[in-house]
Amino acid sequence: MTQEQLAGFVEATAEEFGVLGAAVGVLAGGREIHVAHGVTNLDHPLPIDEHTLFPIASVTKTFTATALMRLAAEGKVDLDAPVRRYVPELRLADERNAAEITVANLLNHTAGLDWNLIDPETGDGSLAAFVAKMAELSIIAPPGARASYSQAGYNLAGRVIEKVTGLSYEKAVASLVLEPVGLTDTVFDLDDVVVRRFAVGYNRDEDGTPHPARPWKAYPAGQRGNNPGGGGVSSVSDLLRWARFHLGTGDGVLPSETLHAMREQTVELRASTLGDGFGICWFLRQVGDVATIGHGGSGNGQFAELLIAPDHDFAVVSLSNLGPDGHQFNQAIVRWALEHYLGAVEHDPEPVPYDETRARQVAGRYEIDAMNLDIATDGIALTLAVGIKPEIRAASEVDMPEDYPAATIGFLPGDGDEYIVTEGGLKGQRGYFTRDDNGTIVGVDLAGRLFSRAPEVRR
Repeated sequence: MTQEQLAGFVEATAEEFGVLGAAVGVLAGGREIHVAHGVTNLDHPLPIDEHTLFPIASVTKTFTATALMRLAAEGKVDLDAPVRRYVPELRLADERNAAEITVANLLNHTAGLDWNLIDPETGDGSLAAFVAKMAELSIIAPPGARASYSQAGYNLAGRVIEKVTGLSYEKAVASLVLEPVGLTDTVFDLDDVVVRRFAVGYNRDEDGTPHPARPWKAYPAGQRGNNPGGGGVSSVSDLLRWARFHLGTGDGVLPSETLHAMREQTVELRASTLGDGFGICWFLRQVGDVATIGHGGSGNGQFAELLIAPDHDFAVVSLSNLGPDGHQFNQAIVRWALEHYLGAVEHDPEPVPYDETRARQVAGRYEIDAMNLDIATDGIALTLAVGIKPEIRAASEVDMPEDYPAATIGFLPGDGDEYIVTEGGLKGQRGYFTRDDNGTIVGVDLAGRLFSRAPEVRR
């Protein structure tokens, strides 16, 4: 494929979704292609280029995991050891979980921790302060019992790095990973961002007008406690270099067998848009005959996607700065690249016709610590809406992204507990409903996270 063909698709897709600024990169056949669209800022515009900085949100987890794997390879961390060996002050809502969670549980999201703590505006903002509040976090399962994507788990992993190295998380990751790999555009501190070209994020008002997203990251400056799980800032150029590293032999950072072990499935995922399973951090997904690893990130008006096909020496990166449609833009770019470079075509499964009995079984409110998920039926269609809890939004002093309004979902063929979103900003997202031993619906998975059914509507 030529750069002109990629550029044409990027431009058309950006116009379709109204994306204001995007950076896309493809690594194929040892050659990198960069395509940029739009501007960094509507009020003070500069053209996007391959070195423009974007918040990469949860793609940061891949740096955290790789740093921990280096410490493990050097004999400084035992992945099978309890986290308390390294963070003895850890306290959780359940003492048994606190004692049994291992470092490996953090890296593949099987620690049984809820998504995150929502208290970003109090305390000193450090990882130590974050960990000190973890007793407030809900426990959703015993360690190792199930996978549920957890930001808190990765922030705790960052505290393990601090305790073992004696450095701040940011300095440790720079020393262990960023500097040896040559990632000169990848930073954490806003002081390192403002001296470079960076993309402002935007969210749409109710009438569709974009407004600048504040804070620039998903949480205020100074709140370092979320950096291991989602505080990184990078460029499309650096992320392609990161992909080259993971396609290589470790470059003196990791033994090749350790690096490649990160791609091996450690836990299976069911009906998940994230993939077929987790490796060590990586989402593993089979697209046709092509095995892929990858990670995405969603921030405040900013979206990032990194996907690698190890057997083909191939990678694609897409960064965009408009919420919520930047996510759909990135997904379209990744799918196009897989099809046109590797011949791997991904199709969303078709739902079965509406079934009112099944719809009424699952209708109700579900929740995690930060968000409500509402599933409703009007006798014609089943819909899913998800948004930040009103009390969280009201208490926050910073702007927050708009909620996802009700969108149609459909059950997938099979046992009747799997579904797909068929419209809106979450179109294509898949998940499933969880039942207890009596067959009662008690939870729903969305984007790899378990939302528990609110007690007042449990049947």
